[in-house]
Amino acid sequence: MQKKNPVFFTDVALRDGHQSLLATRLRTEDMLPICDKLDRAGYWSLEVWGGATFDSCVRFLKEDPWQRLRQLRQALPNTRLQMLLRGQNLLGYRHYADDVVEAFIAKSAENGIDVFRLFDALNDERNLITAVKAVKSNQKHAQGTLCYTVSPVHALDSFIDLALKLEDMGCDSIAIKDMAGLLTPAATEHLVSKLKSRTDLPLFLHSHATSGMAEMCQLKAVEAGCEHIDTAISSFAGGTSHPPTETMAVALRDAGYQVDLDLPLLKEIADYFKEIRKKYHQYESAYSGVDTGVLLNQVPGGMMSNLANQLKEQGALDRISEVFEEIPRVRKDLGYPPLVTPTSQIVGSQAVLNVLTGARYKTISNEVKRYLQGGYGRAPGKVDASLRAQAIGNEMVLDGRPADLLRNEMPKLRADAEAFAKTEEDVLIYAMFPDIGQLFLEQREQGTLKPEVLIAPEQLAAKPGAALATEFNISLHGETYNIQLTGAGPHEQHQRHLYLTVDGIPEEVLLEPLNEYTAQNESGRPVSRGPGDISTSMPGNVVEVLVKVGDKVAIGNPVFVIEAMKMETEIKAQVAGSVSAVHIQKGDRVTPGEALIQIKI
Repeated sequence: MQKKNPVFFTDVALRDGHQSLLATRLRTEDMLPICDKLDRAGYWSLEVWGGATFDSCVRFLKEDPWQRLRQLRQALPNTRLQMLLRGQNLLGYRHYADDVVEAFIAKSAENGIDVFRLFDALNDERNLITAVKAVKSNQKHAQGTLCYTVSPVHALDSFIDLALKLEDMGCDSIAIKDMAGLLTPAATEHLVSKLKSRTDLPLFLHSHATSGMAEMCQLKAVEAGCEHIDTAISSFAGGTSHPPTETMAVALRDAGYQVDLDLPLLKEIADYFKEIRKKYHQYESAYSGVDTGVLLNQVPGGMMSNLANQLKEQGALDRISEVFEEIPRVRKDLGYPPLVTPTSQIVGSQAVLNVLTGARYKTISNEVKRYLQGGYGRAPGKVDASLRAQAIGNEMVLDGRPADLLRNEMPKLRADAEAFAKTEEDVLIYAMFPDIGQLFLEQREQGTLKPEVLIAPEQLAAKPGAALATEFNISLHGETYNIQLTGAGPHEQHQRHLYLTVDGIPEEVLLEPLNEYTAQNESGRPVSRGPGDISTSMPGNVVEVLVKVGDKVAIGNPVFVIEAMKMETEIKAQVAGSVSAVHIQKGDRVTPGEALIQIKI
C-alpha cells in the first residue's frame, strides 16, 4: 500500500486527559517518572500546561505551576511542549490588560512552552489579537482555535470566517476544538474540507470522546486533509477524555498513513498511567463511558467531571441531572455561548445557583453580570433582554474589545504583591488568582503548604462494613486528646455509624447529616431564622464584606460577596433596614443556614 501523508499526534494526558477524568488532580511527581518514555515516543507535541492545571496547582495541589513547567521542560528536552491559553482571559476567569497578557506569554515561553493553543470562549477574534502578537514576538508557535459548538446561531461559515481572521493575524496553525464531543463524522469532513480549500495552514483536531463519535471524526478529518490529531494514552482515554493514542495510531497506519509513533513504548506508557490512575480514584469522573446526553446538554468533558466534583463538595451531587437540564436553558438566555472555559464555568455555576436556590436568577453571579454587559466580548446570539435588565439595570452595554477599557495592570500587581512575590512568575500567580494566589505564596514562604489528601485505595470501604480511619489530636481546656475515627457501612446509606476512640476508650455514635443547629454549634454563628438574617444558598468563601454595623441598606443592596465553584456571587439584602450584626470577615468559610449578616427591619 502506498504511504499517504504523515499524521502527527499530540498527547493530552498530562493536561486535558486528567482534567477531563480526574478533576485536574494529577501531580507533577506522577508525571516526571514517565517523561523519558513520552519524550522518545514520537509525538509532535505534548499538551502539559494551561487550561485548569494552573488553577488546580495553586488551589488544590499546592504546587508552583511554573516549577511544574520548568521540571517538565527539563524532563522532555526533545518534544514540543504545548499549552492551552484563553486569549485575553489567560488562565483566569476575567479579561486582563494587554500588559498582563504579554508578560504571561513571555514568561510561559521562557519557562518552556513551544506551542500556544489560543482560544476565546465566544469565538470573538478581538480577544485573541494581543495573545497572537505576544506569542509571535517570543518566536513561538501561535495556534488559533475555533471553539466548535452547535446552536441556532452557529453556522459552518462562521467557523470558516474565524479561521481566515486568525490566519490574517499571523497564526501558524488552526485547531478545531470540539470540547464537548459534538462533532459528527459528516460535519467533521465538511468543516475540514472547507477549511483546507480556504487556507494552507496546518489543521489540528481536538475532540472529546464523550458522545462516542471522536474516533470516527478523527478518521474523517484525516481523510479530508487534517494533519494533526489530539489523543490521550489509552489508560487516560475515553469517556469525557479523548480517543486513545494507540488505537488511532494503528488505525491510521493500517489505512496507509505515515505514523511515527513507537507502539511498544506506548504500551509501557499506558501501563504506567494505568497504575497511576488508581492513586486518584477519589476524583474519578462519574462520566467515564459514552454519554450521549452531551448531545443535548453540550457540557464539555473537563466541565463535566469538575462540575460533578464541585456539586459533591456542595453536598448536592444528587441534583446534577437538574443542573444538566438547566444548563441549556441558561446558555440560550445568554445568547448561545460555546461551553468552554470560562463561559462553561459561568453558565454551569449559574445553572447550579438556579437549581439550588429554587428560583431561576434569584441570585446572579458577578461573572454573568459582566458577560451580559459585554465584559467578555461579543455574544454569539441575542441575549435575553429581561435577564440583562435584571442583572445590570440601566448600565451601558459594551460593544468594543473589552481589554481596550483596561489600563496596564502589571505595575500595580507588582506593587501589591511585593511583600510575598519573589519573582515575576509569582506576581503572575497573584494576577491570575489574587486571594488564593497570595495565600499560596505566603504559605510557600512559611513552609505550610498542605495539598489535598489522597486516600489510598486500600483505605476505602471495598465492601459494606469496611472502614476508613482518621487520627488526630485536639486540645481542650489545656488537655490534649488523641482521637481516632472509623466510619463503617455502605456509602449510599443516609446514616453512617462513626466509631470514635478517645485516648484509647472506644465510643460509638450515629452520624446524621449536618443540620442547622450543628452548623450553628460548629461556626459559632446564629442560625438564619427570618428575612433579616442574610445567609447563602451554597457553601463558599467570603471574598468581600460590603457593609458594617449601623449601615442602612435597601432591598437588593449587595452586602457581601462569596466565591463558590470558582465564581463570585454578590449576596443581597432581601429586606430594608440597618445592619445590626456582621458575623463574617474576608476569608471565612460559610455554609447555608447561617445568619451571616443580620438586618434590623
